[in-house]
Amino acid sequence: MRNIQSGVWQMSLAMLISGSIGAFVLLSGLPVMEVVFARCLIGGVTLLLFIRLSREPLARLSRLTLLLMAAGGVAVVINWLLLFASYRHLSIGLSTVIYNTQPFMLVLMSMLLGERVSSVKWAWLVLAFGGVVLVLSSELGAAHQGNGLLGAAQALGAAFFYALTALITRQLHQVSPQQIALVQMVVGTLMLLPLVQISFDLQPIQWGILLTVGIVHTGIMYQLLYAAIQKLLTPITGSLSFIYPLVAVVVDKLVFDHTLSLIQLAGGALILLAAAGNNLGWGEKRAQTLPTHNEAK
Repeated sequence: MRNIQSGVWQMSLAMLISGSIGAFVLLSGLPVMEVVFARCLIGGVTLLLFIRLSREPLARLSRLTLLLMAAGGVAVVINWLLLFASYRHLSIGLSTVIYNTQPFMLVLMSMLLGERVSSVKWAWLVLAFGGVVLVLSSELGAAHQGNGLLGAAQALGAAFFYALTALITRQLHQVSPQQIALVQMVVGTLMLLPLVQISFDLQPIQWGILLTVGIVHTGIMYQLLYAAIQKLLTPITGSLSFIYPLVAVVVDKLVFDHTLSLIQLAGGALILLAAAGNNLGWGEKRAQTLPTHNEAK
């Protein structure tokens, strides 16, 4: 029982931290690529420190495993670049809600790989698509429609690459999540190193933000997340994950005074409802309690 309670607190805190990252990205005033580079570098050092303190041995990696981890690292970095860029064109809250279409990106990818997709999941997918259409329709009617649609496209692109990262990570059964994340941070650092203009002439507040994003939003957040996942059942982690977009909407309002319109709220609610149904398996259990027709086939 104590493990479950501590897991709930760890998962909740991880999602609270995740929901605030958009504000830090915008308040830094730095180019997106520099923020992501700092996140990879500082986050990687923090994760390495946690791994060393845990004294858990690192798994030996085959060439194929290392290639898969590197591919996942590239995907997660592109995911961050697109998500952080979307904050500049669309509100943080709306970008985060659209970003929560990622479970459906994973469903579609799994389908392309030959996995069977149930009719229930298709229903949730259609509902989420309806939510995205509502959100995009609100942007078409807005004065800043060009920037808004670009931000929405970037958030959807980020969701795609996050799902791709998750799909790759599924293949890495023998490697600890901490080691996977560490390799991803190393790949991200090396990937962006030739592309960023490294400057040490930053304001103290900017240094503070970069350190917070790297240490808190990456190293500590990952540690909390992985510790929680080891203690909690999937339905609990799935339900607690919705703290993330809700916190993002609240932070967006408190820091930048951004408020979602009624249409955006309706679209966002459909997306989050569909994601909850997909993650928590709503409708699937009922189908499993009536096995006769399926088993007869």
